[in-house]
Amino acid sequence: MSKHSSHGKNHNQGDHPAGENTKPEHEEQQTGTAEASPQQPEKTGETGAVSADDRIAELEAELADSKDQYLRKAAEFENFRKRMTREKQDAIDYANQSLLLDLIPIIDDFERAIKSSATSKDFDSFYEGVTMIEKRLISQLENKWGLVRFESQSQPFDPEKHEAIMMDKSPDIDEPVVEEDFLKGYTLKGRVIRSAKVKVLMPENPKPAGSSESNDSGDAPKG
Repeated sequence: MSKHSSHGKNHNQGDHPAGENTKPEHEEQQTGTAEASPQQPEKTGETGAVSADDRIAELEAELADSKDQYLRKAAEFENFRKRMTREKQDAIDYANQSLLLDLIPIIDDFERAIKSSATSKDFDSFYEGVTMIEKRLISQLENKWGLVRFESQSQPFDPEKHEAIMMDKSPDIDEPVVEEDFLKGYTLKGRVIRSAKVKVLMPENPKPAGSSESNDSGDAPKG
């Protein structure tokens, strides 16, 4: 019986050695945890590197998009500039289109008058036709375009409206007067655009400036 007890003790001691118990398993778990923890910063570093690459790719895409938009805007502006230049040049080239369209029928009238005079040989009819064409042209230019032909003969000489190409003297006048109108003058909406070329009559004995005043003062009695 003592042998059986001794055998039981030895069996228990063999299965559970003193001082080991469950402690080695707990230490292995802690050791495993301690070994795994240093790897966490490496995972964080890898995540940060991936995010930076994504951000660079995103910025590159934004830059490419901005560059594309800039090129599109530059092309649109260049097309707009060319169109405005072309329209401006067209406005200059065709600014007188309406006026010319009004003149074309006058040219037609002259052409008909010339053809008619060539067959009829009637000078009076030709003269009458040309006179009518002139009146029609002058009326149209005056009423629609504001171009007015002004008369100068017997009018006081005005250097703003008249250009003297001949001069003569007369004892019958006191101020310069237009004697003859060689070439008509024109105004456009009230502004002189062509001076009339005229012959001017000048006083033969012009009075000195202030002579009348001096005579009056000389005749006055002294007080």
